[in-house]
Amino acid sequence: MADEISARLQGLAPLTQKMLGLAPKLRRKGLRKAARQAMNIVRDDARARGKALDDPVTAEKIWKNIITQESVRQGRREGGVVMRVGVRGGASSNQHSKDASGNPGGDTRHWRYLEFGTQHTPPAPFMRPAFSTNVNAVTDRFVQVFGQEIDAALRGN
Repeated sequence: MADEISARLQGLAPLTQKMLGLAPKLRRKGLRKAARQAMNIVRDDARARGKALDDPVTAEKIWKNIITQESVRQGRREGGVVMRVGVRGGASSNQHSKDASGNPGGDTRHWRYLEFGTQHTPPAPFMRPAFSTNVNAVTDRFVQVFGQEIDAALRGN
């Protein structure tokens, strides 16, 4: 299927030292808030790119189904917080798939055919470039918000 794109932040020694002084619950809360705000940059860019690709004739709107959500299971596995940006309804389309027409943008499970292409159509990626072009902005936003959250938590102690 598709390759997963991920990024790891390293070299945040001052923030890490401050973070160790916090209770685990406060650490996780700050991490989640910073990760969500940082990934919302990618979500907004993906929505803008999705709007440009959407067919105005159809009722389905891919950009309305692009969301940021926490991957709790993967976060437990990795030992941290994992935020992802994806399309509601996923990429399922077979006889066992649930009806995805109740999503805000309708049934947009065809998004993967646009993103990755098929044997008959070339790919027109909008999700992958949304992340790759915003890596620096995402990193900067994460560090900024996470630093603010740690400082606020330490003041509250």
